[in-house]
Amino acid sequence: MKRIAIVGGGIAGLTAAYELSQQARNGASIEVVLFESTHRLGGIVETIREGGFIIECGPDAWVTEKPWAKALADELGLADEIISSNDATRKTYVLLDGHLQPMPDGMRMMVPTDLTALDNSELFSHEAKQAFHAEITRADELKATAPQHDESVADFVHRHFGNEVLEKIGAPLLSGVFGGDVAKLSIRAVMAPFVAMEQQQGSLIAALQSRAKTATEKPAIFTTLRSGLGTLIDRMIAAIPPEWIRLGDEVSFISNSDEGWIVGTAREVERFDAIIITTPIDAARSLLEPIDNRIAKLMEMDASSAVVVGFGFANAANFTIPPGFGFLVPPGSGSLLLAATFMDQKFPDRVPENGRLVRAFFGGAAAERLMRCGNDETASVARLELARILGPLPEPQVTVVRRWPRSLPQYNVGHLDRMAELTNRVQIIKGLTLLGNGYHGVGLPDLIRDARDAVRSITSRFA
Repeated sequence: MKRIAIVGGGIAGLTAAYELSQQARNGASIEVVLFESTHRLGGIVETIREGGFIIECGPDAWVTEKPWAKALADELGLADEIISSNDATRKTYVLLDGHLQPMPDGMRMMVPTDLTALDNSELFSHEAKQAFHAEITRADELKATAPQHDESVADFVHRHFGNEVLEKIGAPLLSGVFGGDVAKLSIRAVMAPFVAMEQQQGSLIAALQSRAKTATEKPAIFTTLRSGLGTLIDRMIAAIPPEWIRLGDEVSFISNSDEGWIVGTAREVERFDAIIITTPIDAARSLLEPIDNRIAKLMEMDASSAVVVGFGFANAANFTIPPGFGFLVPPGSGSLLLAATFMDQKFPDRVPENGRLVRAFFGGAAAERLMRCGNDETASVARLELARILGPLPEPQVTVVRRWPRSLPQYNVGHLDRMAELTNRVQIIKGLTLLGNGYHGVGLPDLIRDARDAVRSITSRFA
């Protein structure tokens, strides 16, 4: 029987354990130990259900066009739980001069597909609108001059649309997803489809318009579970043999030899045939440094923290908000917020009858400062920042505060080359697998896909 250690019980580690449990159920001769240093599984995926409110403490959905999260939910018997975002009323705002300006309809990230809606928008200046229109006429030039090397998101967006578009939409959108600095983020790592569009057609606008003409029925942008993403975690836990799971058991060291892997915790030291490390990349790097200094060096990367504050209000009539999904805050707008989401308008069944649910997000320097504050102070700051933008807030019925330190690794320029070298070095070390959001993708579907693929590769080698 082969023994496999999984270090870290976030979404990647839990998915790996679930996939291994399915392999064992199908006859694979394996024994697994999942080490999780805290006393809960799921990492930043956590759902609070209180007073009829469904409050996500981390991600609230997955991107629909990536199929791997939905496939897992279906497999876990959650098909009836799957719901889509309310795209018919989707609208996103940008804080501009203290006021919320709606983004024009038809925007995909910072690229418009409906130029009439763009022209009617008050978000952009006349010069920025001209830059959008000119981007189409510059298609041949953009295609011919597309760099063969990696570059920053800032350079890429600036080349296509100019600085105003970068500051008003590019920076807040990418900060909301990656918590990063667009002047450092790798365009090839975080927006690969746009790089391909540039190489093939030059103009991003023309490429998206062409796709829109040939597209059939358009699915909703986001998908989630009616009872919250925590249900996905609960179902996977229920499918994993309880004796495989060790909560509150932090791995302090690992070592390897021709005979396999040694994993040490405060409780004991054990031998395994393979190890899957799914911890946050800082912890993974510390464990691997004594084994391969170059691997540890390749795993050095910036990471940003996030603070999420959810407010559930009993009566929506006492707190009116604009129609739509929420708003983004560009850097330099005078607010500590990074973004806010109007959850009861983004998805159905998030609130009790007549309820209102808003989530506030902090990143960067603001998040680092709030990391040192208590829950009450953090909630007070969030309420104050929301009130400055949306008007006075009533007393919330439910308040949830979560801090996620260094939870968003930054895919800086050159990331793909570093990951290619990292992958090659890891493959040389027998029985080692790295999973998590520091390597090949940050979204739930990416992490689920990578974990399941990795497990199938591991067990095929054992066969």
